[in-house]
Amino acid sequence: MNSIPVLHVTEKTLAEAYENALLKLYKEGTRFQTQYDKPGDPLSLDCTMNITILEPETDPLIHQAFPGGIDDLKEYELELKGFKDHWVKNMNDPNDTRWEYTYHGRLKRYGSWKELSGEGKERTDVGFQVDQIENVIRKLVKQPFTRQAQMITWMPNHDLKVYDPPCLQSLWYRTTEDENGVQWLNCNIRFRSNDAWGANFMNMFGFIRFNREMIADEISRRNGKTVKLGRLNWQADSYHIYGKDINQAREMLFDRIDSMSLEERTFNFYDDFIQEMYNGAEEQVLKKISQYDEQHS
Repeated sequence: MNSIPVLHVTEKTLAEAYENALLKLYKEGTRFQTQYDKPGDPLSLDCTMNITILEPETDPLIHQAFPGGIDDLKEYELELKGFKDHWVKNMNDPNDTRWEYTYHGRLKRYGSWKELSGEGKERTDVGFQVDQIENVIRKLVKQPFTRQAQMITWMPNHDLKVYDPPCLQSLWYRTTEDENGVQWLNCNIRFRSNDAWGANFMNMFGFIRFNREMIADEISRRNGKTVKLGRLNWQADSYHIYGKDINQAREMLFDRIDSMSLEERTFNFYDDFIQEMYNGAEEQVLKKISQYDEQHS
């Protein structure tokens, strides 16, 4: 192998794009080792992938073939809103096994980290802080066509040295406006590494919700215009299925494509029963977070 395949998928909806990106990887990807392989694990399937979702909020949004449930999607949405930012570890405590980062924490308080003071007390907000979310919103309200509305996660002073640095690298926004005065928030998202089977669907769904509730709705509140989500372009430098997960992906998706309709493989997010499940999961997710906090206090 001389070159890593660069694959492209463009579809109308999230569920269709997710499915066809996986199929493209399965048929045209290459085999690769990873630093996370255990002895005896098969080689992973890998490629560089570009996924364009033309209508990110149009059903069918939810594909049934991902290793999770509706409650997991709600939990990830809340995580991207900052509900788990306090789960990040103390950087100078070698015994602290909590997370290195959260995406929301890197976007909301870029440059800061958590460590122990000389008195052994936990200090947050060490370093400098940049609220990238607020700055992106301000830029897009002031000048919708700006090319400077960008957020990043990578902190080279820290991330080059850790075992599990952020996969998400950047989010870039630009707004167009149609003849009716409706604004359309276009977004590019880049991952350096994206687990196509274990995480990609939840990632894409979560950031569609993030773009809606954290970015578009706030722009609309400030400028008084209707703001809809335009196309989402998702780039993964390494878009992969780990070798240990290929059989599960075959059983849940690849071997079922020819015998099931798209409607049988997907859910409409805006159907009443899915909305009831999704919104009803919030109470349990908050309880789960609270229980974790009590156990690790």
